[in-house]
Amino acid sequence: MARRSRDWNEGLAQDLRDQEFAREFLLAAMDEGVPIQIALGKVIRSMGVKEFAAKVRMASPNVLRAIHPRHNPTQDTLNRLLKPFRLRLSLARLDDPRRRHAA
Repeated sequence: MARRSRDWNEGLAQDLRDQEFAREFLLAAMDEGVPIQIALGKVIRSMGVKEFAAKVRMASPNVLRAIHPRHNPTQDTLNRLLKPFRLRLSLARLDDPRRRHAA
């Protein structure tokens, strides 16, 4: 890996340790279509899996399993992992409710 790329990744990892920065990172990742498990994985690994697992009161292997792309975590599990960032999963309407009446 090129030095500049490594420095950037190290800088991002340092920034992701700040919960507010991590929260905005997760929101931006969702807006860009990055899978939640990939984004959460980057944040959790930068914070330290063991430290994060202790914070959410989960075993480290369970945290790692939940953020693995081949695993299908429950909504409750994802919400538990998102809680330290003051986030949760929810549904949002994609269509504009005003457009239904115009048809």
